Amino acid sequence: MAHTYNYGSVMVALQELKELGFSDDFNLDNSEFKTEPHNFEIVHIYRHEGDSSADDEAVVYGIRSKNGRKGVFVSGYSANSECESARFLRGLSIKARKGGL
Repeated sequence: MAHTYNYGSVMVALQELKELGFSDDFNLDNSEFKTEPHNFEIVHIYRHEGDSSADDEAVVYGIRSKNGRKGVFVSGYSANSECESARFLRGLSIKARKGGL
């Protein structure tokens, strides 16, 4: 199972992942793992539930490539958040938990 953590906000999760070297923003540059998902794996998952609205829900993924590239992908979690960019996540493997990121 991938590492799953609880944070006070999506921004805190993104900051900690950045400190761990997850510096690429796959929301902006995701062409490589859309075309070659077998070269990437999800190693961190964080789901944030907003206090007042389902629209505040989001999932932060820490993603690593076989060549060591690390980045994040943020996706809405509500039923109406399904988008083409998030569909490719289904094709990525999830790293079994064996220690550090």
